[in-house]
Amino acid sequence: MEAGHCVIVGGGHAVAQLAASLRQEGWTGPVTLVSAEAVLPYHRPPLSKTFLCGNDCDDTLLIRPREFYEKQAIDVRLGVRARAIDREMRRVTLDDGTSLAYDKLVLATGAHVRRLNVPGDSLANVFYLREIADVHALRQAIVPGARAVIVGGGYIGLEAAASLRKLGLDVTVLEAQSRVLQRVTAPEVSAFYTRVHEEEGVRLLTGVAVEAIEGEGRVRGVRLGDGRWLEADLVIVGVGVLPAVALAEQAGLKIDNGIVVNEHARTSDPDIYAIGDCTRHFNPIYARWLRLESVQNANDQARTAALALCGKPAPYRALPWFWSDQFDLKLQIAGLSEGFDDVVTRGDPRNGRSFAAFYYRQGRLIAVDAVNRPKEFMMSKRFLAEQQSADPQRVADESIDIKDCFVM
Repeated sequence: MEAGHCVIVGGGHAVAQLAASLRQEGWTGPVTLVSAEAVLPYHRPPLSKTFLCGNDCDDTLLIRPREFYEKQAIDVRLGVRARAIDREMRRVTLDDGTSLAYDKLVLATGAHVRRLNVPGDSLANVFYLREIADVHALRQAIVPGARAVIVGGGYIGLEAAASLRKLGLDVTVLEAQSRVLQRVTAPEVSAFYTRVHEEEGVRLLTGVAVEAIEGEGRVRGVRLGDGRWLEADLVIVGVGVLPAVALAEQAGLKIDNGIVVNEHARTSDPDIYAIGDCTRHFNPIYARWLRLESVQNANDQARTAALALCGKPAPYRALPWFWSDQFDLKLQIAGLSEGFDDVVTRGDPRNGRSFAAFYYRQGRLIAVDAVNRPKEFMMSKRFLAEQQSADPQRVADESIDIKDCFVM
């Protein structure tokens, strides 16, 4: 059967992977990529790390060069936003006044930053880190010795803190919860990152609320809920993201904390698929619905959608995994620790900079955080995907090879 026109809306990792996978799996029809950003799909994780530090240029961030899209006959429309979907007519209206007819439509709209919504949040030198343009603007404010206040002690906030310290800035991180990374890690891991950041000169304030960002025209300081005032030359806000579902919602697709998709990345409309950060899917390994913000999920869902679109359906069944780089720390995460009731550490998180935390629920391993422990990460990732557990007593004994700790 000859393929029709596939329109892809978005500009992130999922889009780049889908464009490649469609052609690899035999889609012969026209493919059009529509992205609101004015740059080709690029790697986003470096934005808070090497790119922020000035170690990369725009072209080095590209997932695939422009020549790839030309060679694969993919029509790329940059700097234009999809405004509406007419499901009956199978057309996408763009904000430049044009429209595209589609046979199959794939939404990879990603997520947008959660705004702080306090007085002064629109002052100059208040930044968010989501797109390449955000970092270009932030770079203009980075001067050694400048005072930076980062709102949010999650991965983005801590990665930005590490990068700014490397650049010689005075850095304070504000976290509303009682510890950094509270939503995603055990207290032992939070304590480890607190120690390392403080050793590197980062000031961490937990259990604090931002009442206002103050200044005339540009930020001069941050007012906390307890009345304290922190001087600041720039503020970075990293308080999470929200799935970008407005386009899908307007079209009447099923939404539930993301665009709901089945095991083949298909939405409630059989001609519309969705992939990446904007989606909510059922994960058979954890037997629950998930919305994931990760490169792994974006790429794997894109491959799943391409197979389905090309008539080779294979259900999505992937173990979630993530990573974070801060200072000399490489954190690699296998699985999801939410709902854990026990943690076993391999190595000492109170000293040095290498250990792994094994998360258990009802005696069964569900996730692993590995800091500078690539072997523990790789073994855990492999065995968790096979739904094997690890003996907690053996895990804690570093004289036992990690691969010998896993049991059926």
